[in-house]
Amino acid sequence: MVAIGRVNTLEVVRETDNGLYLDGRELGEILMPRKFIAEEVRTLGWADVFVYTDSEDRLVATTEKPFAMVGEFAFLKVVATSNFGAFLDWGLPKDLLVPFREQKAKMVEGGNYLVYLFLDLLTNRIAASAKIDKFLDNTPPEYNPGDEVNLLIAEVTGLGFKAIVNNEHWGMLYKNQIYQPLSQGQKITGYVNKVRDDEKIDLLLEKPGYEKVDAISQKILDELKQNRGFMAVSDNTSPEMINALFGISKKNFKKAVGSLFKKRMITFDSDGIRLVK
Repeated sequence: MVAIGRVNTLEVVRETDNGLYLDGRELGEILMPRKFIAEEVRTLGWADVFVYTDSEDRLVATTEKPFAMVGEFAFLKVVATSNFGAFLDWGLPKDLLVPFREQKAKMVEGGNYLVYLFLDLLTNRIAASAKIDKFLDNTPPEYNPGDEVNLLIAEVTGLGFKAIVNNEHWGMLYKNQIYQPLSQGQKITGYVNKVRDDEKIDLLLEKPGYEKVDAISQKILDELKQNRGFMAVSDNTSPEMINALFGISKKNFKKAVGSLFKKRMITFDSDGIRLVK
């Protein structure tokens, strides 16, 4: 089945002056305009294409990739507004519509908004909605502490940053556990700290437990080797500098160097740490 608003692998049926027609199966033939045709498509007889409707509501195929696809969340910029709603730049020639009924508050030109892309099954048109909660999974999240997850940073709150977890659930990164700059729309890897009794997910940017410490220890060793076996870092080094050097919290840095010292892999100097040769 061909998925509108997603990338599909389609077979070439025929070529005309307008471009290549691809086998859209139950949707019929789908035009790939000539400007998107690469010679390898003719050779292979098939192409990986994004399928959507053009300005005349005809199904077309393109090798261009949008910033987000149907079923995904993204921060997109409003480039125009009209009586129909707001139009977003999503990386394709035809802008993406957010109808008024799908706006939480009236969108303004130049603003960036978190939206979900969906397919209107009546028209086969791709649209977007800023009403995020109705597109998230309402079933209880099934995660274990330490599970690696994909995060989309969504909202700044008094507690920290709300993030969408694996395109399905809300999670929270608490500000006292964040040791690197974050911004809305940023996609990063995170880890589950715990799933609370209220089914909210507490998140971390560093893997909890011994595996995390081992990974950090290796990172410190690698940095020492690249710096001729010595780095001017100690208990007096600021958390900001530790994060800039290693991308970790000072607390986890101290755990890791303590472990390395016990294993006699490093020594402490008055002004830093040194690799044992």
